[in-house]
Amino acid sequence: MNFRIGQGYDVHQLAEGYKLALGGVIIPHHKGSMGHSDADVLLHAICDALLGAAAMGDIGIHFKNTDPQWKGVDSKVLLKKVVEMLAEKGYKVGNVDATLILQEPKVMKYAPEMRKAIAETIGFSIDDISIKATTAETMGFVGREEGVEAHAIALIYK
Repeated sequence: MNFRIGQGYDVHQLAEGYKLALGGVIIPHHKGSMGHSDADVLLHAICDALLGAAAMGDIGIHFKNTDPQWKGVDSKVLLKKVVEMLAEKGYKVGNVDATLILQEPKVMKYAPEMRKAIAETIGFSIDDISIKATTAETMGFVGREEGVEAHAIALIYK
């Protein structure tokens, strides 16, 4: 089999007046992610990992933040399109491992719901999705609750 691994990273500013979408789930919090789409940093990192594994660039190439059709879009739509693009090249998703980095709120209690949303969007087993979370120990823009980061690694295969 032809196995390929990709890595993804995304970051979004946090601000009041926005929803906090993480892994396809809206998390209750007084701050949310700013962005052209719903700014789901976790799904964006996963999209980049999948696209990178297939040497297909990144999310910004395929879903430009200047294109009005993506304004406010649910990032699950973007993830689904990425998986369809991979399928057109003969690839399937093997597994995804992702880490969220944010000071507040604590999100691990939402991890099962995020894993389910991602599995349903991609169309594979929840057991093939790992989500972890950590803080920045009050350091930097994440520690000051000014932003949220996500890293993802994905395996795809033909």
